Amino acid sequence: MLEQLIQFDRELFFAINQGLSNPLFDWLMPALRNRFFWTPLYLFIIIFSIRNYGKQGWYLLIFLGLTFGFTDFASSSIIKPAVQRLRPCNDPEIKSEVNSRIACGTGFSFPSSHASNHFALAVFMIMMFYSKWKLILPLGLLWAGSISFAQVYVGVHFPIDVSSGAIIGSMIGYIMASILLVTKTFSTWKSGN
Repeated sequence: MLEQLIQFDRELFFAINQGLSNPLFDWLMPALRNRFFWTPLYLFIIIFSIRNYGKQGWYLLIFLGLTFGFTDFASSSIIKPAVQRLRPCNDPEIKSEVNSRIACGTGFSFPSSHASNHFALAVFMIMMFYSKWKLILPLGLLWAGSISFAQVYVGVHFPIDVSSGAIIGSMIGYIMASILLVTKTFSTWKSGN
């Protein structure tokens, strides 16, 4: 069963990494996974939160930072060393077939920290703002999903790595937002105010 799952994961990886190869994705996907590409979005979230919510905005940003930090620590420092799955671009069985569109890196592959971190942030923000802005649900999931997809396309993660990262990150984002929403400071949280 495990061998079949790994085989399916590799086939899906190559369907994305090779099968969807095109000049637009070759340019776009490395950019989507680059943290500097999203700097304007991060600055917007910081300014928007402080300007519109004052003290609550600061707490929201602190919890958002804690969500990111906890998720990154869990995926990079706990799970990856325990599982030790090689990245596709480092796997001796298949690396010669991988279209590596960025430097491979030396870290392990499972789970994808990019997927974990971005799904944690997306779910956290969805939990905090969904009551006012329903559009944040599809936009947040599309944002985190596109970054996760890019990880497979550029050759640094298998689909199961990003899927697992998405699940882990979503759970942490949900838990952290739930904790914040029951604090005294957020007992009167109205995301539309």
